[in-house]
Amino acid sequence: MADIGWGHLQKYVKFGELGDMKQDYKIVPFHEATTNYEDYRHASHAMFFAPDDYVLWDLYRSRAAVLMQMRFDGIMGFPGGLQESGEDPTEACNRELVEEMCLDLSKYSLKDSDHMITYVNDDKLLVLHFYVKQVSLEDFKEIEKGILLAKEYGIETLGIVRPPLYTMGDGLRGLPAFLANGFSGNAREELLLALIHFKILTEEECQQAVEASKDILRKNNA
Repeated sequence: MADIGWGHLQKYVKFGELGDMKQDYKIVPFHEATTNYEDYRHASHAMFFAPDDYVLWDLYRSRAAVLMQMRFDGIMGFPGGLQESGEDPTEACNRELVEEMCLDLSKYSLKDSDHMITYVNDDKLLVLHFYVKQVSLEDFKEIEKGILLAKEYGIETLGIVRPPLYTMGDGLRGLPAFLANGFSGNAREELLLALIHFKILTEEECQQAVEASKDILRKNNA
């Protein structure tokens, strides 16, 4: 494949690097992030989820429907993006959700209270704000359908994905296999934190899935 380089995207390369799970992000309070890091670039992303009691093949309980996306760069992430001049993190996220999800803000707009966690990466001069919003399963499905009409669907967003939140009989397929994919920034960690915080999965279940995903990666790289 021909190497066409990054061109005018060069200045954005560091913001969405693949598999960025190193200990280079620190957690900071939301207020501190918005007042003490004005010279950093800010990005906001959001996870929508709905409780779901469906049982696949009478074996695997769904737990919840979680919305993620296949991004333009071939890796998994949450809808959202970089903050523009004059926006606060919540405003930026809502704008991005309209562009990437065709989200009806009259029904599903994010509020400051939906903010879950903020990370700062001093090497990248980057602040990441993460929001989580719970909706009904009926509303979740409506949101999914609307994404197909979004301005950025087929451009920046190449598909919508529901992570499987169960582990199958071999201990590898299901959530562990999903976690072995490439993720943008620390989206993988954000997913796990949200699953634990909202008691969708236990911390032990998440840790077991993470360890199993490492086995998958080792086998694939052997």
